[in-house]
Amino acid sequence: MGSENFLTVVAKNFDVFAGPLVALVYPLYASIKAIETKSQADDQQWLTYWVLYSLITLFELTFSKLIEWFPIWPYAKLIATCWLVLPSFNGAAYVYKHFIRPFYMHPQTSQIWYIPRKKNIFSKPDDVLTAAERYIEEHGTEAFERMIIRANRDAMARRSNYMIFDREDYGY
Repeated sequence: MGSENFLTVVAKNFDVFAGPLVALVYPLYASIKAIETKSQADDQQWLTYWVLYSLITLFELTFSKLIEWFPIWPYAKLIATCWLVLPSFNGAAYVYKHFIRPFYMHPQTSQIWYIPRKKNIFSKPDDVLTAAERYIEEHGTEAFERMIIRANRDAMARRSNYMIFDREDYGY
């Protein structure tokens, strides 16, 4: 009687018992072994696995309320994790080779166009040119040119990791 109840509980909660073993314990052990070897293949396998595990965890945290509606999710995650982890499948290396590496080596660029917002039908569009014209009207062209020069200098300083101090900025 007692052993039947125990086996029933284990069978109903198989994902709870097997999940941490497959997703954490074995990969931790294999990662430590990979650190001690000179092979880069196992290093790549386990680094890729941990990246994918992090992405799966972020997905779960982000969409936890939605995932609750799918009772099959823990089992699907367990199967996917087994595919990523087990050496016979070598799933993490497959995902790296076919998805991550091509995306990393040939990144897709997307252009984001600025679409100005209108406050009402009769006003000018709120865009960069209108803001520049307004600034020139209020402060003059010399102040606008100084602002552009200062912005370029700041951008160069950020790229080169050092600061450029100007006497105009710190005058008394």
